[in-house]
Amino acid sequence: MPSSPELDIEDIKDKIELRYPYLLVDRVVELEANRIKALKNVTVNEPFFQGHFPEPGPSVMPGTMIVEAMAQVSGLLVSSRREAGGLGYLVGVDGARFRKKVKPGDQLELVGELAKMRSSICRVKVEARVDNELASEGEITLAFET
Repeated sequence: MPSSPELDIEDIKDKIELRYPYLLVDRVVELEANRIKALKNVTVNEPFFQGHFPEPGPSVMPGTMIVEAMAQVSGLLVSSRREAGGLGYLVGVDGARFRKKVKPGDQLELVGELAKMRSSICRVKVEARVDNELASEGEITLAFET
C-alpha cells in the first residue's frame, strides 16, 4: 500500500466510531502499509485534566489516556489494511511504559508499526513522543469483528 495523504479530523471520524471526549487523534500525517504517524494536541481544556491532579497540582495527561490514543492510532492503521470492515476492540496492552510526563501544550506524536496481523487479531507496536523524546511505548492488541 503506498503512502496516503494526511487524514484530518473529519477523515478520522469517518474511520473510527469515537467522538468527543473519547476521540484522541487530531491528524494522521503518515499512513503506509505497516506504519502510521499521527498527532494529538494536548490542551488544558481536556476533560480529564479537571480530575487528574487538580489545581494547584501539575497537570499531567493520565497514562490510560495515552494508551487510549495509542490504541486509536493502532485501529486506524489496521483498519486501513483490512478489506473486511468491522469494529475493532482493544483486547490487550503489553509492555506499556511511561517515560515522560505529557502536559498541556504538548503535541503527542504517535507512531505505530504493524507487528502481526491475522484475520481478526492484530498487534501494533506504538510509541508516543513529545519533542522527539519517548513519553510512552507499548504493544496494542486489537480484535476485529468479522
